[in-house]
Amino acid sequence: MSLRLPSFLILFSAIILAGCEKNEPVYNSRFLAFGTLTDVSIVGVPRSRAVAAVEALEQDFAIMNRAWHAWSPGPLTRTNRLLSEGRRFAVPPSVLVLMKKSVILARQSENLFNPAIGRLIRLWGFQRDTTDDWQPPDEEAVRKLVEASPSMADIEIDGIHARCANPEVQLDFGAVGKGYGIDLAIEHLREMGIENAIVNSGGDLRAIGSRGGHPWRIAIRGATGAGILGFIYVSGDESVFTSGNYERNYLWKGRIYHHIIDPRTGHPARGTRSVTVIHDNATEADAAATALFVAGPRDWHRIARQMGIRYVLLVDENNVVHMNPAMQKRVQLMDKKQAVEISAPLTGDADQKMP
Repeated sequence: MSLRLPSFLILFSAIILAGCEKNEPVYNSRFLAFGTLTDVSIVGVPRSRAVAAVEALEQDFAIMNRAWHAWSPGPLTRTNRLLSEGRRFAVPPSVLVLMKKSVILARQSENLFNPAIGRLIRLWGFQRDTTDDWQPPDEEAVRKLVEASPSMADIEIDGIHARCANPEVQLDFGAVGKGYGIDLAIEHLREMGIENAIVNSGGDLRAIGSRGGHPWRIAIRGATGAGILGFIYVSGDESVFTSGNYERNYLWKGRIYHHIIDPRTGHPARGTRSVTVIHDNATEADAAATALFVAGPRDWHRIARQMGIRYVLLVDENNVVHMNPAMQKRVQLMDKKQAVEISAPLTGDADQKMP
């Protein structure tokens, strides 16, 4: 898990998201989780209840971070060692739930979302706390891993047990763990009687209820990671997730290499600068944002349909914004001259009306 958004922009987004009517108490707090800053805004409950709720969430996120960390000792690193040995073993519950979800999401995305390529992610230098002094890997090493074609389909799951036939499979939940963690956080808030809140982890979020009777106003980051591309208003229960090539990268000989690896080539995906999706489930939104980034301008529409995603905004390498009609209705772009291409509807009648 990595730091994905400059602190000044997180602060700016938090101010935008937290605005409420004066007669509605609002509590804002922040803590570090999954290697990034997590902002929580809770509306309409006494301060003491809000403080207790955030403290509980911070503990939850700390436990989840340890369970799903791809390179620090814990349940996931133990699972990866046992998968590489090819023998049947009992999977830790914290890992098993994400393993099962990932099997489904990988299949729906034609393996463009592929948590089994942890070795490739490590090879490119993105399984460590910093990318300082890093450089692209040896091409032969990349080629061998691509030929091995690790995928979630290589893992045989039988109840609480699993076995893997491909020793090159190494799980990395960086493209789904945060989403699932946010889903669990929202469930926990609701269990505590909180119905109006937002959990924003490094710019990816899920919002429930409203801000004093008004929709939450969500800022979409610019394609470079700086500035604001536009705004989305959400209410009820929706997640907004973005994947961008600015999130984690390094510069080598004048070229930027980012962390979103295309499993088909073994290299950072090309053709896309960022993807934003709206969905009712943060886990699926997280995985879809990565899959659609890899799919690129040519294939994002087909993959979005297969994954059941209704709202997509993709910025390609030429800074053209691609949207389906339903997303166009939801987004207020800052630049009225922004180049935009509107696709065919994603879900038929669902594209013709607001949620």
